[in-house]
Amino acid sequence: MEKRIILRGVLVGALAGLLAFVFARIFAEPQIQAAIDYESGRDEAQAALDKAAGLPVGDEGPEIFSRAVQANLGIGVGIVLFGVAMGALFAVAYAICLGRVGNLRPRTLSMLVAGGGFLGVYLVPFVKYPANPPSIGHPETIGVRGAVYVLMMVCSVAFLIGAVILGKQLAKRFGNWNATLLAALAFVVVIGVVMALLPSLGELAANVRDYGPQATETPQPLRNPAGQIVYPGFPADTLWDFRFYSVAAQAILWAAIGLIFAPLAERLLAPKANAEQVSA
Repeated sequence: MEKRIILRGVLVGALAGLLAFVFARIFAEPQIQAAIDYESGRDEAQAALDKAAGLPVGDEGPEIFSRAVQANLGIGVGIVLFGVAMGALFAVAYAICLGRVGNLRPRTLSMLVAGGGFLGVYLVPFVKYPANPPSIGHPETIGVRGAVYVLMMVCSVAFLIGAVILGKQLAKRFGNWNATLLAALAFVVVIGVVMALLPSLGELAANVRDYGPQATETPQPLRNPAGQIVYPGFPADTLWDFRFYSVAAQAILWAAIGLIFAPLAERLLAPKANAEQVSA
């Protein structure tokens, strides 16, 4: 049974990833291109300043993959594979929750697990470390950024699981509604403490060294030695649009996983439920 559930989760995840890619290709890709255009213009301005100061100007070299390949094949394969991984994770969580979180219909459980996946895997970590388009982020902080994000995600998922367990325990004394509110409050408090303890990206050592203390890694205006702005900071509209479409793409992914998996789970588990009713 578990293998069939996981197989369906993988297939559903691939389809959900494809749907998310179509959305991202239409709406998020133009923001990525705008960010790349900004980065190219800023690099040219920085090269002009370096040349005027007598500093060597580096050569970036040719692109390994064209923008067309990156925007279509690269992003498409990446999102679909991510969908497959999340579909498998969803199916494992579904199989674990099955029969352990109350007498829920397979469809209802599917939507609850998908909602929990969206919340724990993406939305809560996004609050602390929101998605950024290309040209945002110091090259030297890639490893640290990845590490703190993974830590934030692990804490989010672990504490969400803990909140579910806590809610089940409290329900015996306070009832389902009050227990749910108390468990949710506990989750918010604990995850809030983690967010307060983890550093913001602007506080990372390489960023402080090169740009001074900042709240984020968003590029500030580029100035010449006289302090005059020669190139603007990263456009706020582009950053907002990219983050909005990133959240929307993830919402589509997880909603599709829950909605598509729901009837498959009902069809798979219905014979078992009927057999149990007959034997009873």
